[in-house]
Amino acid sequence: MTPSFKALLIEQDDQRKVVCALQPLTVDQLDAGEVLIRVRYSSINYKDALAATGAGKIIRRFPCVGGIDMAGEVVDSADARFRPGDAVIATSFDIGVSHHGGYAEYARVPAAWVVPLPAGLDLFEAMALGTAGFTAALGVVRMEDNGLAPANGPVLVTGATGGVGGLAIDMLARLGYHVVALTGKAAESDYLKGLGAAEIMLRSSIDFDKVRPLEGARWAGAVDNVGGQILHWVLATMQQAGTVASIGNAASFNLNTTVFPFILRGVSLLGIDSGYMGFPTRQRVWERLATDLKPRHLAAVTRTLTLDELPSAFDAYIRGEVKGRTVVRIA
Repeated sequence: MTPSFKALLIEQDDQRKVVCALQPLTVDQLDAGEVLIRVRYSSINYKDALAATGAGKIIRRFPCVGGIDMAGEVVDSADARFRPGDAVIATSFDIGVSHHGGYAEYARVPAAWVVPLPAGLDLFEAMALGTAGFTAALGVVRMEDNGLAPANGPVLVTGATGGVGGLAIDMLARLGYHVVALTGKAAESDYLKGLGAAEIMLRSSIDFDKVRPLEGARWAGAVDNVGGQILHWVLATMQQAGTVASIGNAASFNLNTTVFPFILRGVSLLGIDSGYMGFPTRQRVWERLATDLKPRHLAAVTRTLTLDELPSAFDAYIRGEVKGRTVVRIA
C-alpha cells in the first residue's frame, strides 16, 4: 500500500464556493469503517456532478471525497464476511456525500454498505451499472413484486436518454416488455430503439397544461425519472392496476395530481429509494443485475475516463449533454 494516493476532494473555498481537485490522501485520513477497499473503478452519476460542482446541495460535510459508487478488492476487513482479495461493490448510503467516496485509490466503508460482487459481473461492469443500474433494477423488481408482467401491457420510461432511463429500457426489453421511451430529444430516437425501445414518444406531443385527472388508459407500468407535470400525466394515463416506479425528479420534485388514478384505477405509485435500500433486497437486486436484468447493450452505452480526467467531466452532466454511462478507472 502506498503512503499516499490520489483522491478527488470536494471542498468549500473562502467564499463558500464548492470546488474539487485531485489531492493526496493517506489511509489514516479515510473515514471509519470495517472494510478497506482498493478501488478499481467508480462511475459518474448526475448526483456526483451536482456534488462536485456545487450545482446541488448534495455534500453534507466538507471536505469529502466524491463518488457515490465504488468497486474493487478488499484490502483489510474487521468483518468476517469479507476477506482480503474479495471483489466487492459499495454504492449509495452516505458514500461520496458525508463519507469519503469512490473517487480515490482506497476507501474505507462500513461492512453494512458492502455487497460481494455476484457471479456474472466483473468490477468494470458493476460500475458501468453503478447506482444508475441498481436504481433502474430496483424499480423493475419493485414493479414485478407489485404484479407487473410483460402480458399486462406496455411500459413507459420517461427521461429515457439518462443513465437510469436507458438502462431501464434495456432491462425491460430483455425481460420481454413492450417498452415506450418518452424523451424530449428526437435526435436520440435511433439510440433508444437500439437499447430496445419498441416505440418513441416525444414530450412535445403532450400538452401537459391540459391533462385531465384521468386520461385514456395506456400503460401497465412506468419508470419515471422526471417528476412534476410528466409524472402527473403518467398517473392519469395508467391502466387499471398499473404500477409506477418513481425514481427521479429531473424536471421537478413537486407533484400536483389527484387521487383519481389511485381510487378509480387502483394505480400504485412506488417510491424507489436506492440510496438506503438495505439487505436482503440490495443483494437480491445485484444478483438480478448479474443474470436476467443484466443489460444487453451495457458496453455500447459506456465510456471510460481516468481519475485524472474526472475533474473536467462534470459540467457536461449539469448541461444535460451526457447520455449512457461513464466509468472512472481509478487504478
